Amino acid sequence: MDIGTIAGKVWKTLDKNGEMTASALVKELKSTNNEVMMALGWLLREDKLKVSKAANCTKYGLK
Repeated sequence: MDIGTIAGKVWKTLDKNGEMTASALVKELKSTNNEVMMALGWLLREDKLKVSKAANCTKYGLK
């Protein structure tokens, strides 16, 4: 699948649900871990996401 399409789905999911972990996004989108990670990288490079870390948990959310 096209990474840009998955990035759009990630953005819409975060817009709907708020901050989520990468593993939660994988489950929600029924995509592979690699696809979600590439989509997150795409959105991070475009400066669309914020990242919050607490202990061993990294969450991604929209800016």
